[in-house]
Amino acid sequence: MTGDAPRPARAVISYQRAADLVRQRTGVVIPVYLSPRVDRAAGEALLWDTASAFCAQVGDPRRVCLSVDGSAYGADVAEQAAAALGATLCVWPDNRGKLQAARAGVRCLLERGELDYVAIADQDGDHFANELVNFARAAEATATQTGAGRVLVLGQRRSRYRPMGLLRGDLEELTDRVLLDALRYHAAVQGRPLPLAYAALAGDVLDFHSGYKLFDRATAGDVFLGEPHQAGVSDDCYWRHACEAVMTVEALLAGAVLSVVTRSTFNEQPISTFGLYDRQELTADMIIWPCKRLGAPAAFVRQWLCDHIPRLLLTTLAPEGEQELQQVRRLVLTAFGEDADALPPLPRPLFV
Repeated sequence: MTGDAPRPARAVISYQRAADLVRQRTGVVIPVYLSPRVDRAAGEALLWDTASAFCAQVGDPRRVCLSVDGSAYGADVAEQAAAALGATLCVWPDNRGKLQAARAGVRCLLERGELDYVAIADQDGDHFANELVNFARAAEATATQTGAGRVLVLGQRRSRYRPMGLLRGDLEELTDRVLLDALRYHAAVQGRPLPLAYAALAGDVLDFHSGYKLFDRATAGDVFLGEPHQAGVSDDCYWRHACEAVMTVEALLAGAVLSVVTRSTFNEQPISTFGLYDRQELTADMIIWPCKRLGAPAAFVRQWLCDHIPRLLLTTLAPEGEQELQQVRRLVLTAFGEDADALPPLPRPLFV
């Protein structure tokens, strides 16, 4: 074949078809949590901005669900916004975690029979509604080309570091790398290949913990309406910390093909609740649940941590960066029954 030979025709989903799909057959769940420990006015403004933007994208604003995680954490603002915009409101009485808000919101939206897709988008103003058409376009193209009835479209940030900073960016890179290892391990054990062709151009670090995702209807039902698979971890681990991993893993276990769309972010996140958590526990939990759910043995988890930690820039911040990663490793391996006091030092390659 010469360089001038025509390429085989590929299925191309037009912009108009995808835009119509968003307007007519796509719902959006926006989990709502306004912490009293962050700037309340900023949080309210960003929620209104996010909700109004998504309501403008879908043809019927009732397909946008503001799902409140705890009535004391933003129900009043969400109620005002839903009433003004015509959106759907769902309020879970107790503050349980983002995953519960997502589950409750999806349950509300799937009562609408016309939906083919459901998106989850954070309230923080950093998940842009105008890019939802790209998600729908990718989902339709992936489904058409593969013949798969199930698709998960992941919104891949161009950079973790610009919006989140070095510390959080590196910690999330670690969790994403280990999650991919765990998915590949599970696929090999089950004898079912893990299809990543529609995520390959995103690079070697997939942004599994991005808060912007699109699910086909059947996969959304399996992920959010089925019985929780807590895998023996704490409620905080499952419902709060590992929520993005839960959405990803359960979708792929349900047979969804992973597709990736590069999405925009602000150069710095407008608001974040990351600093409200114990970041080492948060990071460890983002590793613990998926590894347990996917049946990864302790020896494999230990090796994956040893493989990926040395590549992180955080290790160059001595001693704080290395201490941060050491504690994450200790928490993870303790959860797998390892003796934290007997762990060897982190590997340190001699040359770069």
